[in-house]
Amino acid sequence: MPVNGATTRGVPVAQLLRPVARTLPWWTLAAGGGLGLLLAAAPRLTGDGASGGSVPTALRAAALAFALGAAFWLDDPARHTTAAVPARRALRHGLRLALLAPVAALWWTAALLLVPQPVRPPVAGITVEAATALALALTGAACAVHRGDGTRPGPAVAGFLLATAVLAPLLCPEDWALFVAPGDERWPAAHDRWAVLLGVVLVAGAACLTEPLRRHRRRRLRSPSGT
Repeated sequence: MPVNGATTRGVPVAQLLRPVARTLPWWTLAAGGGLGLLLAAAPRLTGDGASGGSVPTALRAAALAFALGAAFWLDDPARHTTAAVPARRALRHGLRLALLAPVAALWWTAALLLVPQPVRPPVAGITVEAATALALALTGAACAVHRGDGTRPGPAVAGFLLATAVLAPLLCPEDWALFVAPGDERWPAAHDRWAVLLGVVLVAGAACLTEPLRRHRRRRLRSPSGT
């Protein structure tokens, strides 16, 4: 049994990082992240950042662009092949998310730094919004993989996320407003709701990292000989 690093069923986790990294759709993340940085810098580039009125919208659009790129993060054309390896799905997806986390943190830091400090929205609140958008994309992809047999859930998840982002501000009741301006007195309450939504999405995403129950049931019906 390997002794260098954590293992899962005798497979060293460190040895899985490189093959997992090679299968990741880095180009979609780069496209979404690049567009997001352009959107975050738009108020500065157009001269609209002096008042700060357009900055929250620009940062929300940037976060959405990055989340749309991340919606493809669990796409795996070799999914039906890798399902037979000793590593469980939770580990395989966990490695993908572990590789994404530092990239997302660095990207969001860069997006915030593109906004002049005097007009930058409260960092904690706007970061919760961005984290929720990213969590929705990843949870949607994890749910699609958990419940279906497709190898590329990204396009459907990205479409759903984009539609949700467009419709949410229109359909959200006034008493439960989520997209408010930093100077609005509803800002703290709105971000309490964002935090609750983020927690719910993360719990749902964690539940989708497990193996589907129907597969376990099929295994129980097999005889010791495998029939």
